[in-house]
Amino acid sequence: MHQDDPLLRPFQLKHLALKNRIISTPHAPAYAEDGMPGLRYQLYHEEKARGGIGLTMFGGSSCIASDSSPVFGQLYVGDDRVIPYFQEFSARIHKHQCGLICQISHLGRRTVWNNGDWLPVIAPSRIREPAHRAFPKAMDQHEIDRTVQQYADAALRCREGGLDGCEILVHGHLPGQFLMAYSNDRTDKYGGSLENRVRYTLELLEAVRKRVGDDFIIGIRIEMTPDTSDELAQQECLQALKIIQHGGLVDYLSLNVGRIDSDFQLSRHLPAMWSPLAPWVAMAGLFKSELDLPILHACKVADLSSARHAIEANLVDLIGMTRAHIADPHIVNKLMAGEADRIRPCVGASYCIDRIYGEGEALCLHNVSTGREATMPHTIEPSLQRKKRIVVIGAGPAGLEAARVCALRGHSVTLIEASDKPGGQLRLAARASWRRDLIGIVDWYAAELNLLGVTIIWNTLADASFVIDLSPDVVIVACGGIPDTDFVPGGELAISVWDALDGASLAGDILIYDDHGQHQGVSCADYLSDQPDTRVELVTPDRHAAAEMGGINYPEYMRRLYNKRVVVTADYRLSRMEKNANRVSATFDNEFTGQSIVRLVDHLVVEHGTLPVDDLFEDIRALSVNDGITDATALLNGSPQGHKHSGDGRFELYRVGDAVASRNVHAAIYDSLRLAKDL
Repeated sequence: MHQDDPLLRPFQLKHLALKNRIISTPHAPAYAEDGMPGLRYQLYHEEKARGGIGLTMFGGSSCIASDSSPVFGQLYVGDDRVIPYFQEFSARIHKHQCGLICQISHLGRRTVWNNGDWLPVIAPSRIREPAHRAFPKAMDQHEIDRTVQQYADAALRCREGGLDGCEILVHGHLPGQFLMAYSNDRTDKYGGSLENRVRYTLELLEAVRKRVGDDFIIGIRIEMTPDTSDELAQQECLQALKIIQHGGLVDYLSLNVGRIDSDFQLSRHLPAMWSPLAPWVAMAGLFKSELDLPILHACKVADLSSARHAIEANLVDLIGMTRAHIADPHIVNKLMAGEADRIRPCVGASYCIDRIYGEGEALCLHNVSTGREATMPHTIEPSLQRKKRIVVIGAGPAGLEAARVCALRGHSVTLIEASDKPGGQLRLAARASWRRDLIGIVDWYAAELNLLGVTIIWNTLADASFVIDLSPDVVIVACGGIPDTDFVPGGELAISVWDALDGASLAGDILIYDDHGQHQGVSCADYLSDQPDTRVELVTPDRHAAAEMGGINYPEYMRRLYNKRVVVTADYRLSRMEKNANRVSATFDNEFTGQSIVRLVDHLVVEHGTLPVDDLFEDIRALSVNDGITDATALLNGSPQGHKHSGDGRFELYRVGDAVASRNVHAAIYDSLRLAKDL
């Protein structure tokens, strides 16, 4: 145990004794059930508490009022229904000697009117937020007084629920909208000077403190600057914090950076792979040197080295590793056990955040147990049945996870890979400019399989006889897929995104056709536009490029494509390709008019998903005891596979990942975990 590690030093936050300096800051994973933190929500946080974290904070943007409805999957703390949930939640977390704090908020203009209770959106001024697009009603004095009291009521519910404290979200939400001049053009006592603009925050803090008493933690989350290039804005934020600190009403400051009122600004505030690690921790240190309150900070602190530096250099008092705990909720326990090298890394893919804004629930790109704690274990238990010989074919994400889980179950695992490296499509994706950190997923799996003693056979294209000679009890086919480029006449003229990223020499006029809508097409456009002597156009049948991508990654792609003068043409579907001398003629039909256009290019790159590589599966299917059938009902019920026929089969046979159908990394790994955990 590394007791001398700065991250493991205790810290006293008011009455709360924290056992270490690592925290998870408030966020909204969209697991709420009718606005309440039900079992799924609680188990998600309990896994972090079980994993050794000192403080887990929850309830990102928890709503205090009906004109700030939880329409984005947040919690609702605007009535007493939440109190028994909090009581159950706090008991669950406190038994692990972990602190628990809830964030509370009024969204102000940062919401919509046409959902939830359909009440008008209110804000300090009638200034529209670009991201959520409502035209707000300027608040009158009654609404100011009402919301101040609703903050106090919500804070009291936190106290009555047994929580250790509550955090007021200032940044970008109603108090912050009063504070920032760009969202406040009032001419009364709440507008104009900084002292006037901070008045609403002081009034609500006074009401909250009066309601909860002195022995309850109150913190605020607030920005150090809305614009990192504006020194005056930074100085004004510091002055606002000094005013708040002077009031003596808060116990800590959680500091962050940037604006969140447009898609692009939000993507800067929650940076993905394009950003360096811990980009604002030095600024937090500057603010700490000017302030007396405990300082918390979280922004892409994805690794222990960055976190340790922040504490050791006295830049912050508590360091948030929030997304890192989505990737691995057992960070602290592994650190204490001397197994820091086994921590599953957060690679900054921001799949977790993009899903909140898209599909509506946070999931990790490669830890598929996160958010599924009730059914998918973070810790794999050994099988109580006899040890089996398991052969896994393919070392992409699905095969790597299948091999890992089967080995942890205590089975003898042989992994066969056609190439000389693991990773499959992940290795290709990591070649695309700023997505190189994806290789961290592959590296983690490689290290785990080595530690677990998995036998790996490289450079081998397994056939039926090769597999049979291994005398397996179970065969898992994870061969992935191959690019589907031949789906229109002339398809043989196309180049796959795989080949383009794998080093094919391409120059001149390059057209990328993308009807997938995820990272592949735009990553390729970004990559090829960096190559010498290239002019790139991306054509899609969708309304815009990367139609299935979430709002954290999309803005960075578009910024890069605009800056590199990549032409994006939407609403056109590829219908045929033809050879024209040494070039390719591609015909596209408009999705709405049917009118055709023709592009004459040097190279046509196509992204149209993958076709399953299932030849081996079909060759050995008749030799299996289950006819290669995966029982979906058993998967969904969390039960072992039970489908067997009465023939003379030699082994169980399953397939996972893109060997079944073209999907994504998360789906491939999820296939393997929920199958292999019961083998």
